[in-house]
Amino acid sequence: MPNSTLTPDLARKARFAGMLYLVIIITGLGAELGLRAPLIDLGNADATANAILAAPGQFRLAIAADLVMALSDAGLAILLYLIFRAKAPGLALSAMVFRLIQTVLIAASLLSLLTGWLVLSRADALSDAPTLALVFFDLHAHGYDLGLVFFGVNSLIMGLLVWRSGLFARVFGAGLALAGLVYLAGSALRFFAPELTLVFAPAYGLTILAETAFCLRLLVQRRANAAETGAHVSAA
Repeated sequence: MPNSTLTPDLARKARFAGMLYLVIIITGLGAELGLRAPLIDLGNADATANAILAAPGQFRLAIAADLVMALSDAGLAILLYLIFRAKAPGLALSAMVFRLIQTVLIAASLLSLLTGWLVLSRADALSDAPTLALVFFDLHAHGYDLGLVFFGVNSLIMGLLVWRSGLFARVFGAGLALAGLVYLAGSALRFFAPELTLVFAPAYGLTILAETAFCLRLLVQRRANAAETGAHVSAA
């Protein structure tokens, strides 16, 4: 059980952080699994080109969703720093920096998607445009996983922050730390043993569970603190 509570101001920040976290989860999963995965097959350049050219709006919507995710991630990084800095300023600052680096890398990797689209849209002027475009789509995937290396470190730090702070139950800290290990392992496989990435993919379900649980905890934080404040007033 947590041994301290947030001030009303920080409780409001926690609720806003939870809202941003929810946006990140929805847009991140929506862009990668709901919108982009049905279009991009890194093992088939022609099928990928045909799918994207047949659904350009879906492809652009995936990019837009990733942009929203990146903007929300930057805001969340700052809010979490404000929430935890009184408990452990060094760790809170480190977590913010690593999360912001992840955000920059993932946002920058969107340029690879845009370049791939430009290649396909100018296919008449390029030889073997589908294969060239697929290289850029693969580069985006690698850039995404590079960002997750920094996010994995962020998750480990956040897990330690939550565990030590007493503001939230320690189970949330343990979940975030476990998510960090999964992100680091998954990114390592992408770069050093790509043939194992599909086998490892189900492990990301743990990250979704841990982050969604912490997101929901942040969302209800303000209500919980308001109830506690009311109880203290009544007692007085």
